[in-house]
Amino acid sequence: MKKFGLHEVRKEFLDFFEEKNHLVLDSFSLVPKNDKSLLLINAGMAPLKPYFTGENVPPRKRVATCQKCVRTGDIENVGKTDRHATFFEMLGNFSFGDYFKEEAVEWAWEFITERLEIPKDKIWVTIYTDDDEAFKIWNEKIGIEAEKIVRLGKEDNFWELEVGPCGPCSEIYVDRGQEYGCGEPTCKPGCDCDRYVEVWNLVFSQYDKDEFGNYNPLPNPNIDTGMGLERITAVLEGARNIFEVGVVNSLLKEVEKVCGKKYGEDPKVDESIRVITDHIRAMTFMVSDGILPSNEGRGYVLRRLIRRAARHGKLLGIEDIFLYNLSSKVIDIWKDQYNEIEKNEEQIKKVIKSEEEKFRETIDQGIHILEEYVEEMKANNKTVLDGDKAFKLYDTYGFPLDLTREILEEIGFKVDEAEFNMEMEAQRQRARKAREDVGAGAWGKDEISERFKGYDTVFKGYEHTRLNSNIIELFKDNNKVSSLNEGEEGMVLLRETPFYGESGGQVGDTGTIENDNFKAYVLDTKKTKEDVIFHLVKVESGEIREGEEIFAAVDEKRRKDIARNHSATHLLHRALKDVLGEHVNQAGSLVLPDRLRFDFTHFEAIRNEDLNRIEKIVNEKILEELEVNVVETSLKEAQEFGAMALFDEKYKDIVRMVKMDDYSKELCGGTHVTNTCSIGLFKIVSESGIASGVRRIEAVTGRGAYEYLMELEENTSSILSILKTSKKDIKEKVRKLTEELKEKEKEIESLKSKMASSVAEDVVKQKHMVEDINVVTYRAEGMDMNSLRNLGDEVKSHLNSGVVVLSSVIDDKVSFVTMVTKDLVDRGLHAGNIIREVAKTTGGGGGGRPDMAQAGGKDSNKIDEALKLVDSLIKGQLKK
Repeated sequence: MKKFGLHEVRKEFLDFFEEKNHLVLDSFSLVPKNDKSLLLINAGMAPLKPYFTGENVPPRKRVATCQKCVRTGDIENVGKTDRHATFFEMLGNFSFGDYFKEEAVEWAWEFITERLEIPKDKIWVTIYTDDDEAFKIWNEKIGIEAEKIVRLGKEDNFWELEVGPCGPCSEIYVDRGQEYGCGEPTCKPGCDCDRYVEVWNLVFSQYDKDEFGNYNPLPNPNIDTGMGLERITAVLEGARNIFEVGVVNSLLKEVEKVCGKKYGEDPKVDESIRVITDHIRAMTFMVSDGILPSNEGRGYVLRRLIRRAARHGKLLGIEDIFLYNLSSKVIDIWKDQYNEIEKNEEQIKKVIKSEEEKFRETIDQGIHILEEYVEEMKANNKTVLDGDKAFKLYDTYGFPLDLTREILEEIGFKVDEAEFNMEMEAQRQRARKAREDVGAGAWGKDEISERFKGYDTVFKGYEHTRLNSNIIELFKDNNKVSSLNEGEEGMVLLRETPFYGESGGQVGDTGTIENDNFKAYVLDTKKTKEDVIFHLVKVESGEIREGEEIFAAVDEKRRKDIARNHSATHLLHRALKDVLGEHVNQAGSLVLPDRLRFDFTHFEAIRNEDLNRIEKIVNEKILEELEVNVVETSLKEAQEFGAMALFDEKYKDIVRMVKMDDYSKELCGGTHVTNTCSIGLFKIVSESGIASGVRRIEAVTGRGAYEYLMELEENTSSILSILKTSKKDIKEKVRKLTEELKEKEKEIESLKSKMASSVAEDVVKQKHMVEDINVVTYRAEGMDMNSLRNLGDEVKSHLNSGVVVLSSVIDDKVSFVTMVTKDLVDRGLHAGNIIREVAKTTGGGGGGRPDMAQAGGKDSNKIDEALKLVDSLIKGQLKK
């Protein structure tokens, strides 16, 4: 048996199949392209599905790859066992209607026995239960004894994804010896023990499974094979599992260095080290392929991996963020095969570091609250956390359900996931209703598309803003009509139109349509998904009739403002990539006459210096007077030319590429300036986050920029007048005022502290005893929460041992603070649980630590009633 390492096996495999006339392709991205059935590439054949189904023509009928893959179905088991993993590499050879079972089996046997020199007597195979053809090939052609060919059912030997190519398969196993086995005389492939390890799966793709579960025969059967690179390397190296494979183990040893603990001495330590070793590979490759942490889809998978690994780092005693540095080891080991990770190293580390830092804020707060919930559950003899509490952890503190579940499982507890899901669905319904309330209209988009189906309208607005045309249809109140009269509103379809229909983020044109009989204002222009353009109009005078010839005129001033903003979004998109990195991609846009809005993928707020660089680059490109040209070409040629496209957008065969010299190239159907100098001036007015991993820039150009600067000038003049200073001295004036304000705030805090100290002596005199415990309940007037806490600290220091419950009202807002000295916490008292019940009486809520908690209320008339509960709550909590 050859003692090949992981990188050597990969090279040997690809070289072997290249000799068999296979085209060796680079690994595809982990992000599936034009395949919404998959979240992430999880098998070697997944990116090749269009070739198997005949949707696309393969570059050659024989292909071989080493594909990076991520599977998260068993993520909870990663770390708990030494065989589960999320990231792995899969070797595969594929035939698209070329060779079939016989060649696939023969070449697999040749590679395993001759190139890798695995002893023939160590090899077993399995086949699908009724695949007699495969049995004959293995038995008669290859010469494997019948007793070493095991027939298994559909669960084991029929390969399929949710939809797509599938078929019976034959798996190759290596017998690792009796020391790995269960000792049963019937032990063979299919047994759950570790003696027989499956190394290669040969899938004979004969069917295409549709979304209804039907197996449709493929016209040309295909071959799809998959061999786990780590698994076959483990066999060759004599490693017991993938974590002992040479290069993976060198990564594991790096984790040992970071945590200062030794693998193999403590099962819990081993679990955490395995989690980090596995997850750091997955997250490094995912970020390199442009995935950013978010709360949905593949972004959530990445966030979950980073947070899970970070938490296990905390369990190992690692206090500082560390994963972003550990990714350098992954890059160092795999950069020769996947050079993109080296190229993206800075980006990978920035994204992981940013997410680690966010999670540090989340995890400490979330774990603290979860620990309180656990204490409460123990006190009430419960082992299932209420779903609404798990949802509060998620919704308020960003603490993921997976992490809540995992932490609870470690102590034998569970979470009520059904109730959690109900809370989540209720939130979705609230959000959906809010959207519907905002966007309610007479017709939905699908209804409009259906109503206008079959109509043919032609857009002439790239060449003309004014032209003669004919009215082909009129609508009013959702119904077809033959005319519209003065004062009425309706929809007009023109045979040819210069009006741009709202699409691609660009708003629709406005203007006029008229003839000798009428004049109507075009209030907006829309477009259906079938590209039928319709105009929302109001008749100013006369009567519009179906079939009439008309003159259409776009509001050119408005159109030019829109064009300036749209062209600026293209320059902005490119500048964002130049400054922040190639991971930036458009996530939405809105192009209006007075401003532009551009949403894009990025993992953190943009620093001011970077925003200034972005703005400067865009303005430089405007001043360079770049020619803006539009080229109609095939989608393939546009992509080869380097044109940017929206990833999930469906494009036609012939596309429109907007090219601004060699600086910006994008596929776009909008209207643009002919030279960047027409944009005038570009000014960013805001940058913000709108969702996890998505940022938004709002900006103005041309006339909008001028108006923005004029408004800024007016505001500045007003401020100068109020401050009684000049532009030259304004910074110094503001600095002095700020310093004076800070001094006044210090004086106020000092006075509050003295007041609290003075009041505290009188408050302590009102203490009473509950059993042997000093208890103070007091209603103050006009104190904010900060002052109330200061008073509580003073009272507690006077008591030495006791319970303090204070309340105050400001502007009808009720505040509560509770404090419990440490000796009484040890006796079972919990400030958070006391304050929760007290606040409920006033229609409020809150909580906190066992020694200090705060809450709010609504009904100030019930404060005295609430404070009277304190004594009974203390008695109920005391340990007997």
